[in-house]
Amino acid sequence: MSEEEERDFQAEIEEGFAEIEQKYAVDTQQGFENVLVIDNTPIVDESKKDKLLARLRSEFSKAGAPLDEDRIQMPWDDAAGTNKGFLFLTYPDAQQAENALRVLDGLKFGSKNTLYVNRFGDIERYANLPVGEGELPTGWREKPYVEKDHLRSWLGDAAGRDQYLTFRDTDVNILWNGRNGNAEPVRDSEGKIVKNNKWGDFYLQWSPLGTYLASLHRVGVALWSGPKLDGPVGVNVLRFTHPGVRFIQFSPCENYLVTWSDEPLPLREPFGPEDEGNQFVVWDVKSTRVLRTFPHEQPAQRGDEPPRFQWPLFKWSPDDAYVAKVVPGSAIQVYELPSMGLLDKKSIKIEGVQDFEWCPMSEKDWEARKKGKGREVMFVYWQPEAQNQPARVNLMAIPSRNIVRSKNLFNVTDCKFYFQNQGDFLCVKVDRHARKAKSKKATFCNLELFRLREKDFPIEVIEHKDYVPSFAWEPHGNRFSIISTNDPNYGQNIPGVVVKFNVDFYAPDPKKGDFIPIKKLDGKIANTIMWSPKGRHIVLATLASPTKFDIEFWDLDFTTDDNPNKKEAEPGANVQMLGTGEHYGVTDIAWDPSGRYLATHASAWRQSPEPGYKIWDFKGTELVSQQLDRFKQFLWRPRPPTLLSKDQQRKVRKELKEHSRAFDEEDAAEENRGSAEKLAQRQREIAEWDAWRARNVARLAEARKARGKELKKATQEAGEEEKVEEWIEEMIDETEEVVV
Repeated sequence: MSEEEERDFQAEIEEGFAEIEQKYAVDTQQGFENVLVIDNTPIVDESKKDKLLARLRSEFSKAGAPLDEDRIQMPWDDAAGTNKGFLFLTYPDAQQAENALRVLDGLKFGSKNTLYVNRFGDIERYANLPVGEGELPTGWREKPYVEKDHLRSWLGDAAGRDQYLTFRDTDVNILWNGRNGNAEPVRDSEGKIVKNNKWGDFYLQWSPLGTYLASLHRVGVALWSGPKLDGPVGVNVLRFTHPGVRFIQFSPCENYLVTWSDEPLPLREPFGPEDEGNQFVVWDVKSTRVLRTFPHEQPAQRGDEPPRFQWPLFKWSPDDAYVAKVVPGSAIQVYELPSMGLLDKKSIKIEGVQDFEWCPMSEKDWEARKKGKGREVMFVYWQPEAQNQPARVNLMAIPSRNIVRSKNLFNVTDCKFYFQNQGDFLCVKVDRHARKAKSKKATFCNLELFRLREKDFPIEVIEHKDYVPSFAWEPHGNRFSIISTNDPNYGQNIPGVVVKFNVDFYAPDPKKGDFIPIKKLDGKIANTIMWSPKGRHIVLATLASPTKFDIEFWDLDFTTDDNPNKKEAEPGANVQMLGTGEHYGVTDIAWDPSGRYLATHASAWRQSPEPGYKIWDFKGTELVSQQLDRFKQFLWRPRPPTLLSKDQQRKVRKELKEHSRAFDEEDAAEENRGSAEKLAQRQREIAEWDAWRARNVARLAEARKARGKELKKATQEAGEEEKVEEWIEEMIDETEEVVV
């Protein structure tokens, strides 16, 4: 064999061995799927080893990846007398290891260390990377990919319809609200009706932007999303383990979730020893990770008041950057997210503080925030009178903690806060009592109106001699409405006695700018006011009354073709009632997100005599009426803010007539299609009736023939003509006589 042939033969052998080695190569992942390597842990000596391990285990538990101490291995450098800066974690199975890899990688540990996590099997691949090729191994961080549906797919409905949910007994249905109240079941991408009777353990709740549907169960909370709301487990389903959960609360941007149970937390996954016995849990929604838990501390009661449960205890800033809770009488605790650490590592000490509310953000605020500008978020709180100190309302900016506005108050019984939804105005409704009255029961009211977009936040005061139980700002507007009463029977709950209320509408004076009353409705029995989400329209309703169930629909900008500028001429002259209705046993009312429809429903949970629901249009026309036994909930699905810019919205309003023409054509086509469908259905039913009758007539004839009782047909004699009589009535005269 020549030298060249020998080299070729040797190359073939080596190539063959390479193929065999590749075919039968040992998978470094096999057998080590449950082992993780954590880098960048602090370097400590023997005296701090146990403390470091305990703190690491605590952080793992908070992150949702708890682990026993005997499953943590810390390599040790005997020469230096310290650890080597990395750990080996051995989880019971591969699934738990994958979850730990997801939640622990990049976790902040103290102020100087960030933990980095890898699979143990990946280390071998990293070591054998081909030099210079710069390509990661095929299996690096590889896991099965499950495609998720669009979480806001329902917004793409061609007809722009809204969805609503009905909960009866254990059945939950999600429906499209079509024209004239026509309901159509929501179907998934495969055409199946979205319906799930496993959602009905307790109650259901939509997230603030409509992305998730939350169902409460005995073991915790499930969040469903996408077109397959009732799809298989693991596809657009997020699960939060909290045994006995009773209340939940989303943050405004849907990033976080708070759950509460009257049962103390057990010592089990995903909770650690420091969580045992607590009752509030704050979660990260996307990672389903526990951020922090809190105990339920019963607030101190004033006087002989019965114990009361305050919900929600936690209140979120509009940008999801902070969550805060009040410690009645002493402090407000503001936590930064997602770390859930106290702002500046300390509470805001406020003597006597009773309550607080965050100020909303407008679209302009969000735009300024994206550019790194804009004002800080704010909240308002109040302190009652103490010794010689008056009561006080303060506006505080966060995170600076600066008091940007303060107002002293006297003879205060209670304060309630009402922000306009764009953060332009704040009303502090101050319930007051007489100066020398022995009883501290509120008998009249002041409205302290803060203008939050003007310099130094000027305050306007409106005094009411009557008690004001209800207040509401117009969304996206500058008007508000109140319900007041001086009826001595108010709050007495005397059977058969109907309390009378007055309803007032206020708007800024076009000349001076101060708020003035534009319309007053006296002697009303309505105890609830609710503005349409788009403003302009408002509903007055009587709820929780055993005898009255009236509903009134009002338009505050009513105009006609004869006088289209009536609004500009006389403020308040265009306040017009559009319609009235009644819903026996009604317990709740809710506008749909578009402001075109109103739902009233009577819930069996509130012992309504006739459970069910009705849907009305904004003019008060009843479109749907369903009386359902064991009916529990009716929920409109919320919508996120529009993505259209202000210029695009103005363009749509300017071209509204053209759009309306297209909508009218669609409505006409829909009606014609509906008429054609009804006509075709009637023709089918007539044809079915004729066929059924023909079959029965033939069968009857055969039976008669078999019995010898065949009917003889009447024959007409030849030449005999058929006679037809025709009656004609004619009025000759008509006389009217009046009898006295």
